[in-house]
Amino acid sequence: MGPDRFVFAHLADAHVGAWPRDPAVRAALRESLLTALRVAEERKAEFLLISGDLFHTPVPDPGEVAPVAAALRQFVDQGRRIYVIYGSHDYLAHRTSWLDVLAEAGVFLKVAPEAVRAEGTRWSLPFLVDAPTGARIAGISGRSHGLDREYFRAADSEAFRAEPGFKIFQFHAAVEEYLPPSLREHIHGVRREDLPAGCDYYAGGHIHYTYTGEGPGGGLLVNPGAVFGTSRTDLENGQAGRTHQGVVIVTVDGSRVTPEFIDTAPRTAVHLVDVDVSGKTADEARAELERRLSEEGELGALLFPRVHGTLADGTVASLALTQVARARSPGSGTVHWDVRDLAPAPTEETPVTSESDIEAGEVRRLLAATISGRTWLEGPEGERCVRELLRELGQPKTEGESRQDYSSARLASGRRALGVRRETDRS
Repeated sequence: MGPDRFVFAHLADAHVGAWPRDPAVRAALRESLLTALRVAEERKAEFLLISGDLFHTPVPDPGEVAPVAAALRQFVDQGRRIYVIYGSHDYLAHRTSWLDVLAEAGVFLKVAPEAVRAEGTRWSLPFLVDAPTGARIAGISGRSHGLDREYFRAADSEAFRAEPGFKIFQFHAAVEEYLPPSLREHIHGVRREDLPAGCDYYAGGHIHYTYTGEGPGGGLLVNPGAVFGTSRTDLENGQAGRTHQGVVIVTVDGSRVTPEFIDTAPRTAVHLVDVDVSGKTADEARAELERRLSEEGELGALLFPRVHGTLADGTVASLALTQVARARSPGSGTVHWDVRDLAPAPTEETPVTSESDIEAGEVRRLLAATISGRTWLEGPEGERCVRELLRELGQPKTEGESRQDYSSARLASGRRALGVRRETDRS
């Protein structure tokens, strides 16, 4: 293929090393990425764009990195190139990350500058040239909590935009105009007009949800979605076909740019199980869970049961979820519990008359100091809400209850006390 006709691959949010408590899920995630790299090779991609969060942490376990690094090296040894920007997970200010190590080893080229700049400082956007295709590639790495937004607004891209040839801009941020409705209330990103105008392809990342659009002044804008995912919500969206999980193969033919989304996640191995235990005793709920898991006894299955509802008696710990998972036959897969919406049996309210005058006075003092327009904290209902919240957050961890389950249960109880719905899982 000549400079006017070539193929490249684009992926983001691999998050190698995610699911730290689930080795089998980590292995499935890793295999999804390795399959994506094989697809890029088979489709004869000239180069690969990785738009952030290759790793889940800046310094993941070397055992997680090794097979990925070997596959990336194989890709490069075949005469291909890899262009990478940092994501909000794999960037580590003022310290060396695995991305730095692999870049120094010649596995890939870092596109985006890493300097931390004072807010409002104008800076010139650098770029690389992929010599075989003539493509110009620039980018801005991601930062946690949206700290990169000012970088976009302060970047001077005039020199980059004046370059001839096919231009690519990599970024790891949400584009507000293209966010799916479920995420618009929770995520603040950059505006489309903050991106440099005049590029032919905008290679996005960060949002674990596929979307396509148009960059400022034209040009195809693509967010590929996560390669596998880091939450049950990601897996649900993939299973339902709301998002892709894999790699994008992009064909450039003159002025025509065509993306092809190829899913590489092992969806058939992922079993999402929904179990409502509302009104059941702990024994009844445990029996129901055992039954439902036995129905998902496929060899090597990755089970993600979401247990929700309010128990008639007992607590999360009384369900003995670890024992339920272990009772499954050997080789029948792994179990990753989601109990964020599971509530223990309600307990009797402590009568207001039993509360000491000192305690009651302290609650009213705190409310008076914090109401400030929050009408829902006013009056007896506000006092009741605060008392319930304090009681729920003060529940001790019971024997056999994992730290994660305990934290999830306290958060769920706090949300119920405040009447707040759980936010959609985010990247």
